[in-house]
Parts: sequence; structure tokens; C-alpha cells
Amino acid sequence: MGCGVASLASPLYPNGCLSSTNNQNDGRSGLEDPNNAFKPPTVDDVPGFKWRLVIAYDGTHYAGSFFFFFFINSWQFQTSPPTIQCIVEKALIRATKLERKDLHFVGASRTDTGVHAWGQVAHFVTPFNYDGLESIHAALNGLLPSDIRVREISPAVPEFHARFSAKSKIYHYKIYNDAIMDPFQRHYAYHSLYKLNTSVIREAAKHYVGKYDFSAFVNASRNDRVPNPVKTIYRFDVIEMGALLQLEVEGSGFLYRQVRNMVALLLQIGKEAIPPDIVPKILETRDRKELAKYALSAPPHGLCLVSIKYNEKHLRLPAGCPTTSFGRNHTVSKCKLPFY
Repeated sequence: MGCGVASLASPLYPNGCLSSTNNQNDGRSGLEDPNNAFKPPTVDDVPGFKWRLVIAYDGTHYAGSFFFFFFINSWQFQTSPPTIQCIVEKALIRATKLERKDLHFVGASRTDTGVHAWGQVAHFVTPFNYDGLESIHAALNGLLPSDIRVREISPAVPEFHARFSAKSKIYHYKIYNDAIMDPFQRHYAYHSLYKLNTSVIREAAKHYVGKYDFSAFVNASRNDRVPNPVKTIYRFDVIEMGALLQLEVEGSGFLYRQVRNMVALLLQIGKEAIPPDIVPKILETRDRKELAKYALSAPPHGLCLVSIKYNEKHLRLPAGCPTTSFGRNHTVSKCKLPFY
């Protein structure tokens, strides 16, 4: 696969390691607030090279995807029912011929059962460098099922961390608003039989924008850690595309099922069952039971993690590294079949 043996000096990491005692935390002010007691892990004195993955998947048949329980050893690893993380890690183990513990595999975010992604991000470490990334890229996609694809592989600087270098996430939630559901949208959009008033949905969505305590919009998580409930929503756009209604939300971070709970309330508002000004009133209560009086979580299959924005300094490519791989095209120089 064009990999070289790691040495004590390399063009990617002059000291041959991912030593970053004072840089690994540079990005932690992105998705998690500084006063959050949960601290990012470090990979001090781990010899090797760091690589960034951008992954897309159809979450229809998977029991969730990326979990970041660092105290359990990076993400949660379970084989039944299958998770995206488990399948991607298995492919990496086969492609790199490394043990799981040596990969130091970390994902940017968690998505629930049935939720999709176009721009999930992860990173891993190898003790060797690659001359080029096209071969390992092709090998990974060859090992993965067709509903999971690695879109990009690129080298990463030691400071880059898939989770803690992030500045914001963008999610889309799709609603198909027509009497008859488009069968080609059934796995990727929620079908609303009720004719929704998009004007009041837009009005209500504006109330989410800003820095708030979103305790009223979080479900109890199976995670042992207690996240900071204060998040910043930078935008919440409502876009109409014929019968398809796309809700686009960008925030500094999101609590467990926060987006689905926000959408669920907007659906009730769109049906004109409750007024738009209910949003700030529920936010002020900081009580999940208050939201439950009006709406339950929206179904997962309409939700997609579209992209994650990062600290630009952490996205720079190390000097002397192989170029980013976006996949390899195959061409036919001439027709090899005889003419009849």
C-alpha cells in the first residue's frame, strides 16, 4: 500500500511521534465548552502518523454510529447489533494490519440508530508513513459495505483531533410534506401527512438561534458523562424544495437527540397546534418534561450529519506528506473487446 517504516524523524512529525502535551487541547473550545469537566484524551509519545477520514453512511441498518467514550478506549466498540464505528475499525485493522489499540481511532460525533451522515470525521494513527493514500483509500472502501464510504483520507498535523478541533456541526433534517410519500425518499425524509405552515416554522426556528441552555431539549443519555447544556446555535434555516422541506441547523455542539427534539417541536408548530412563541418559553424552563407535553422526538431517518467545521490551523497539511485522496478514477485506454 505504499507505506514506509516509521523512524525517529519524518517529514510529517520531526520527532517521529504524536507528542502534543501542549497542543492536543488546542481545539477543545470548539464543540465542548471550556468549563466542561470532560477533558480530551492525549496521545503523548505515541510514535506514528495521524490521518483524517471523512466518512459518509446510510444509517438505516445500523445501531447507531460514532461513540466517543474515551474512558472505555475511544469509541464504544460493539459487534452486535453492528455500529458504523465497529465496521470502519474492522476495515482499518485489515487494511493497516494493525491492532485496534494501536490505531487510536477517534470519531468526531455520535449519531443514533437510523441517522445518516455525509460528513462524519474520524482520525487514526499508524506507526508508518504512506507514500500515497489512493491505495489505502481503495482498500478501505473495498472492505466496507456499500452503505458506508470513506470520502476522503488526508494526513493530519499532531494538533488535529477529530472531536476537539471542531468549531461547529451542520445537520439537515428532511420532511416530505405531501399526501403521498415519495418511495425514493422513505429512508431519508420524515413523511408529514399534515400540510405544514412553513412561515410559522421559520418564525419559530429563529428562537433557537443564539446561546442557550438546551436542557429542555435533551434526552437522558446512556453516557456516564454530564455534558454542558449550554450550546450556541449559529443558524436554523428552513428551505422549501417542492414537497421536500429541509431544516438546516448549525451549532457549536448538540446534546443527545437535541436536533430531533427541536424539529419535533417545529413540526407541531407547523401543524398550527401550538404558537411559535412556545419555543423561548420551553427553553426558559430547562425541563425536558415541559417539552414532552407538546412533542416527542422526531424520527431518526430524516436526520443527516452533513459537515463538521474545524479550526483552520488544525486542517493544514504537514510538510512532505502525501496529498489528500478523494478516490481514484479508472480509465480504459482502448476497447479490448473484438468488434463483430
